[in-house]
Amino acid sequence: MLVTSATPAAVLFDMDGTLVDTEPYWMQAETELVGEFGGRWTHDDALTLVGSGLWESAKVFQQHGVQLDADTIVTTLTQRVQHQLQVQGVPWRPGAKELLSDVRDHGVKTALVTMSVLGMAEQVVSSIPFPAFDILITGDRVERPKPFPDAYLDAARILGVDPRDCVAIEDSMNGLASAVAAGTVAIGVPHMIPLPASDEHTLWPTLEGRGFADLVELFEERAA
Repeated sequence: MLVTSATPAAVLFDMDGTLVDTEPYWMQAETELVGEFGGRWTHDDALTLVGSGLWESAKVFQQHGVQLDADTIVTTLTQRVQHQLQVQGVPWRPGAKELLSDVRDHGVKTALVTMSVLGMAEQVVSSIPFPAFDILITGDRVERPKPFPDAYLDAARILGVDPRDCVAIEDSMNGLASAVAAGTVAIGVPHMIPLPASDEHTLWPTLEGRGFADLVELFEERAA
């Protein structure tokens, strides 16, 4: 039987809704896009796509009357969100940057695991005033999106660690399902949508006040 490490070998962070509060940016871009084709996009519609892969989401927009191919939909939405990031800045979730910094200060490997495309991930990462991630896993570079485990399995493989030795932090059900399926110690931090309690993951109401020691404590509890 494989013996896991006493502390996490890597910490894997989701981006949208977990590290940064970009969900309102996405919702605005989605509403504008559907409206341009004469449709109506509600807040509840937007919530159904939180944590979904962009190309899967594109099919939903086509069903709402957006007469564009999937690649064009993804590019259009991403560019509009990136413009908001450029104009309004990167809105960090409470405690996220501080936790990430503490993890890095302890010399632990990190990965950004997001369904956003590489260009947007790089834009967000470029705003971080320290070397934040060893690798970026993005939605345009994985074969299957969350809730499939591919993104987290790829992150562990490239980092050279066992996924069971990783902690993953997510804000959506698709993200949690992906992290759990990959075998990581998964933490859910609810934001736009509530997350159910489960023996398969741990819920934290916020990352504010959390540090690497909290991740170690949780990792040890789960390992036991």
